[in-house]
Amino acid sequence: MEPTGRAADRTDREAAGKTIGKAGDEQAARWNGPAGNAWVEAQDMVDALFAPLEELLVEAVPAGQGGRVLDVGCGTGGTTVALARRLGAEGECVGVDVSGPMVEAARARAAREDARASFVRADAQDHVFEPAVFDAVVSRFGVMFFEDPVRAFTNLRRAAKENAGLRFIVWRDIAENTFMTTAERAAAPLLPDLPERRPDAPGQFALADADRVRRLLEESGWAGIELRPVDAACVLPETELIPYFSRFGPVGIALRETDERTLRRVVETVRAAFDPFVHGAEVRFTAACWQIDASASGG
Repeated sequence: MEPTGRAADRTDREAAGKTIGKAGDEQAARWNGPAGNAWVEAQDMVDALFAPLEELLVEAVPAGQGGRVLDVGCGTGGTTVALARRLGAEGECVGVDVSGPMVEAARARAAREDARASFVRADAQDHVFEPAVFDAVVSRFGVMFFEDPVRAFTNLRRAAKENAGLRFIVWRDIAENTFMTTAERAAAPLLPDLPERRPDAPGQFALADADRVRRLLEESGWAGIELRPVDAACVLPETELIPYFSRFGPVGIALRETDERTLRRVVETVRAAFDPFVHGAEVRFTAACWQIDASASGG
């Protein structure tokens, strides 16, 4: 098991000094600040929202057969703990994430649920994992933020045993996920400095292009690459809608630095833009994703 308490804090500081800041300064700053705290505060809502996708990752490992699994970009540990339960008493799931606040929340969750899950605060792109120790590598929306995806997936390949499986879930094309951009499109006239989405840049839709994903994984030493489109039905309580869009994404970031009058105008405008997704007490949308599988073979 990974260290806990003071030893874990020391491990985090050492990992931060070695890995955070090499290629991920911007991402580390983002996820160790308000963005990371927002995910911690909303962890129950996020876990419920993306539960159908968590199930796809849990299914990637055999039940009750032990082994070690690496959960990349583990966030607050919901998927990590679910995988640990799936593995059984002889298994362990290790979560890695660049966010200190989220790793702290994940450790607390694992302790509450008495799960054989441990956590490392580090950038998975550069962290020095023990070689060839994981029976599977998984991720739910955790691999789209690498500055150098080939280096990152090569690093994960080194950590995987021969014939280990890789499965991750990422967003498909931005045009297929209109819910995810509704807030910024509606808020743009009121928040003119919102950042522009850049294809292939680290971010939510960085791995939307299937051909690019295949090329990146092939160059990183993975084989047997398969992409399957997944359309997950997601449900959010209507009461959580405003907290959702005012916490996350480009609009959530911008609202932290705006004046009260602008904030009220943005919230009113954006909430109205989500009306097509509101059905009574629920907000419903489809998460258009890729389920991507590969194997650490032939290396």
